[in-house]
Amino acid sequence: MGNVGLQLLWYFLHILLSIWHSILAIRCFIESCFITCGVLEKYKSLNIAKLRYLAIVIESEDAHQTSKVVKLLQWLDSIGVKNVCLYDMNGVLKKSKEAIFGKLKNAKPIEEVNEAVTLHVPEHMTLEFVSYADGKEAMVKAANFIFVENLKRQNFGGEIDGQVISEPLLNEALKVVGCKGPEPDLLLVYGPVRSHLGFPAWRIRYTEIVHMGSLNFLRYGSLIKAIYDFTKVHQNYGT
Repeated sequence: MGNVGLQLLWYFLHILLSIWHSILAIRCFIESCFITCGVLEKYKSLNIAKLRYLAIVIESEDAHQTSKVVKLLQWLDSIGVKNVCLYDMNGVLKKSKEAIFGKLKNAKPIEEVNEAVTLHVPEHMTLEFVSYADGKEAMVKAANFIFVENLKRQNFGGEIDGQVISEPLLNEALKVVGCKGPEPDLLLVYGPVRSHLGFPAWRIRYTEIVHMGSLNFLRYGSLIKAIYDFTKVHQNYGT
């Protein structure tokens, strides 16, 4: 009898949570429609200068929808977001790079632009394409660099640095091997899971992360809201 009562309680709580999530989803949808239609005045003015570098994480299955990815980038360009990093685990977006650039006449790959330029707002849109394999390769290169540097110290009569690899040491190694990359101010996740899906962790130490839901339900109003909310956040950076 006790087990039956617990099961009933579990089902009841599950129903309540489902109803609550449905209400939130409907509320977000309505708010997104109002933002898109320009009804909510506060969303019309964005301090876009605060968003210097944006990262977009897309679940690999959704990343095959090139037309929606292009639409998202076109929205960002019209809003004024000019520096964007596109990421998916399996490298689907990297394989679609030519198709994406073919539909975005105002975009350039980050390889053609000095990284320092991404700290400013250029006339064109700058795109970076990253996959999970890039992160693994970067860590291997950085670890190898640290090992070689320690080996050089030993060969020159110095002591081997046996301490645990620290964050500053790793960051310096990543920078030297050319794998550090710009740190995004905001990261938008499009997919069913609330996770950055393996996006290089050393690049998101101070990044705001927002889950946007599936790319199938891409909405302009939701994008505007996520950017607006970010511009209103005050971040305290530790030493």
